[in-house]
Amino acid sequence: MNRTLLIIRIFFILLCGAGSWLLWYATPEWERGSFLVVMIGLLIGALVVLVDLLLKGFSLRGLSALTFGLGVGALIAFFISSSPLFEHGEEQIVFLSRMGLFVICMYLGAVIALRGKDEFNLVIPYVRFIPHNVDVPLVVVDTSALIDGRIVHVCRTHFMNAGLIIPQFVLDELRRIADSSDSLRKAKGRRGLESLNQLKEMDYVDLRVEESAVGKGKDVDAKLIFLANSLKAKLLTTDYNLARMAEFHGIVWLNLNALSKGLIAELTVGEVIEVELVKEGKEADQAVGYLENGSMVVVNHGRAYLNETVPVEVISVLPSAGGKLVFARMLEDDFTGNLKAD
Repeated sequence: MNRTLLIIRIFFILLCGAGSWLLWYATPEWERGSFLVVMIGLLIGALVVLVDLLLKGFSLRGLSALTFGLGVGALIAFFISSSPLFEHGEEQIVFLSRMGLFVICMYLGAVIALRGKDEFNLVIPYVRFIPHNVDVPLVVVDTSALIDGRIVHVCRTHFMNAGLIIPQFVLDELRRIADSSDSLRKAKGRRGLESLNQLKEMDYVDLRVEESAVGKGKDVDAKLIFLANSLKAKLLTTDYNLARMAEFHGIVWLNLNALSKGLIAELTVGEVIEVELVKEGKEADQAVGYLENGSMVVVNHGRAYLNETVPVEVISVLPSAGGKLVFARMLEDDFTGNLKAD
């Protein structure tokens, strides 16, 4: 991309020089000075490219805000200059007054619009040149959700049909965490960046980076709330305090922990499951294993199968403080055939 821009800029400067030479050639009055005219054209082209470089980072949203502010300022200046205040007086003074009024109103309109550019959208926000519906729902993703990593697995299942908004300040925070001197924070930051790279590689995921500066003096949580509220988007986070703040502002919170619990299948009596027996139970011949959701499974007559994954039949399910306590019994062992179910 940078090489393409460099070629375009060089071509533009040369085009300005060639245009100046054609202008000199088409003007008979300019008998001499062709070299000077071409140099002026090249300098004009270089000046335009310099302005282009100085405007680096000026987003499309900023341009739309600037245009809006200039238009409103010009409209206000037109209405004021058309009022009876400028009907009488010397022509030159009236002209200069109107000119000054236009400059002042357009300047103030542009400055005010640029300061509040995040409060309105005059162009379709986050335009990507891929086919998707304009009314696609949006989800703002925070740092904790990227570090958590489960969003990658959710997106791989094609259940996430919303546009994922990754604010630039979230990316900056991830980089700071990844560059931290604390090894634990550094590992978290790198895991978050890896999750982001995995999402980027998924062509079916509508991933968008929001680059506008949202309240530079605010903390990250306040910026996320403001951005989600402005875009009418949902918030994906694993930070409980941020989630409560979002609920207070009427923003829908997508809770990955609640989603994880909601996807756990309900066990019923008589259901056959496979579990790895990892330790002995309290009673004689009992063994204990754990399901993926952390629920403890107590298996009767399973002590002989420690450190093995065996099929068992659920005989009862009891609620507990740490989840559910499952009692099961051994089934007939298909491999050894030496044990029958009770």
